[in-house]
Amino acid sequence: MTTTPNNFLGLPKELSTYKTSQAVILPLPYEATTSYRKGTKHGPAAIIKASQQVEFYDEELDLEPCQAGIATAKAPAFGKMTPPKAVARMQESCEKLVRDGKFVIGLGGEHTVTVPLVRTMAQKHRDLWVVQLDAHSDLRDTYRGTPYSHASVMARVLEHAKLIGLGIRSGIMGERERVKAPSRIYYAHEMLENANWQNEVFNILGQHVYLTIDLDFFNPAEMPGVGTPEPGGFGWYAGLAFLRRLFATREVVGCDVVELLPQMDSTVSDFFAARLVYKLIGYKFFIDGK
Repeated sequence: MTTTPNNFLGLPKELSTYKTSQAVILPLPYEATTSYRKGTKHGPAAIIKASQQVEFYDEELDLEPCQAGIATAKAPAFGKMTPPKAVARMQESCEKLVRDGKFVIGLGGEHTVTVPLVRTMAQKHRDLWVVQLDAHSDLRDTYRGTPYSHASVMARVLEHAKLIGLGIRSGIMGERERVKAPSRIYYAHEMLENANWQNEVFNILGQHVYLTIDLDFFNPAEMPGVGTPEPGGFGWYAGLAFLRRLFATREVVGCDVVELLPQMDSTVSDFFAARLVYKLIGYKFFIDGK
């Protein structure tokens, strides 16, 4: 087989042609509002590069998820666009993929990239729910002069969908009052103390779900390559157990993996993120139960 080096997994053409692929990777190397360590604009390219070392075989599913077909879209260019214009550019890119019937996996970039993807999905699914795996609540209405900050993502999401925030361990006073039922925030310490948290989530959650994963949801010992690492994150297998149940019981209509900050001296985080993206594709197309 002849592989294509600049696409996700380095897949051969017969598994990565746009027309026949069910999933499309949408790189979104956007970074304008990061407030601590910078470099998330390099995250999408690092994930794609690391993915080329991921085996096609998924030992949990006992198959090759790439058989669903995974195309890699061209990253939109942002130049010196203002945040509103950049968000509009990303939304245009996503809308085309959705019109073509593709399952979109966005790769960030800062968490702001979630806003245009959710807007696109909400146009198609009026009953949309967003499941947020994240260390930070991201519920400020504005931050540093813009409503399109990485710290305001979920405030914008709530304008279009209901929200379940999971693993939160950093936020602002009064944010629970902003999130009106049935939307809800689950702080990490509560989840660890409540063995029934998953059942509670699935009793609330609607059928059409958009999934956004900020990589700082995970334990920084496993995922150090993020801009603002927070202690107390979740492990690989705990995260996968929830994600598998989510895909098995709900229609996940799109997803993103964001906030990778590649490390100069280690590819651990890049590979973690690439493997996670591939797990999501496997769960989307090869788990029964819906």
